[in-house]
Formats: sequence, C-alpha cells, structure tokens
Amino acid sequence: MLKHLSAAVFGAAALFAVVAVSAHAADVNEEKVRVCNSCHGQDGVPPSPTTPNIWGQQQNYLVKQMHDYRSGDRKNSPIMSAIVRDVRQQDDAKLAAYYAAKSWPAGKAPAATAAAASGSPPTAIADKIETCRACHQQNFEGGAQGPRLAGLSYEYLVASMKSFADGRRTNNADMPGFMKALTESDRDAMARYLAGL
Repeated sequence: MLKHLSAAVFGAAALFAVVAVSAHAADVNEEKVRVCNSCHGQDGVPPSPTTPNIWGQQQNYLVKQMHDYRSGDRKNSPIMSAIVRDVRQQDDAKLAAYYAAKSWPAGKAPAATAAAASGSPPTAIADKIETCRACHQQNFEGGAQGPRLAGLSYEYLVASMKSFADGRRTNNADMPGFMKALTESDRDAMARYLAGL
C-alpha cells in the first residue's frame, strides 16, 4: 500500500511540475535535445525499432520515466539510466514538455495489422486489450493514467510487454501482473495491433 501511495504522490507532483513548465518548453537545453534525438530520432522516428517514439508522447509519462531511470525504479535500459544522470531533475519537465508538444510522427504500419486498419482488435485479444483502454484511453493515444501505445513500433511494444511479464521492468504497479497473465501469443497479437494504429 505504501508503494501505491508513494506512486500516487509522485504522480501528483509530476503532473504539477508538468503543468507548471508547459509554457517554458522553449527554454529546453538544445544540447540535451540533441542527445535525446540521437536515439529517439531527429524527426521523431527512432533509427532503431526497439527505441520508442517520444515525439507527441504524454508529458507526464516522459517525466515519470526520466525520474524512474534516475532513481533506479526502471532498470531495463542501462543507456537511459546513464543519460538521465546527466539531466538535472528540474529539467525533466522542460524536456518532457518539449517532446510532448511535437506532433506524433506518421509511421509505417507493420504489414500484419489488418485488424488495426479495420479499427477492431483481433477476436482472440479483444477482451484483453479492452482492459488497456482504462489507462491508455479509447484510441490508445494515452492520457493522465498511461502513455500512448498507438503507433509505437511492434518491436518496442513486444519487448516492453515481455520485460513487464518477466519482471525486468517493474516501474508500474499493474503492468507486471497483467503482462504475466497474458500468453506470449496474446502479447504478440496486442503489439501488432497497437503498432498498426
């Protein structure tokens, strides 16, 4: 319970910080932007499909991830953990506001996403993916409770789901249990569907 309370308090503080600096996104350090862009893409499309898009991602989510990498709550990327150590915590919200204000990049949908094109998830995962909408919103574009999933790469999504399922990623109270309850086939189908949105 204490962990959930801590998460709620941090979430509220992060949200306040995000709102407070939204107007100051232009004050972001350009050198830090260049460092982020080297992996996350100059145009919002990462050169590696295992790296997430951050352009247009939810601002509060980006702040939380930087915090979690810095604090050690998220340990599944030694590269990110090292990079955020060089970012002052007070700059997290500025960087997050900068990237959140960008337009989500138009991506190339994977070939195996006919269900996404139709707007409906495959029947085998329809009830399972419905649960995701509670946090990731109706169209999986994210909101205060969770990040955008729509249009992230299949490779990133399936790797993230697997890292929650096998316990390598634990910086969310609900995701590890939810991902463990799914089969590998379910996670694969969900990743393909979400990547094609």
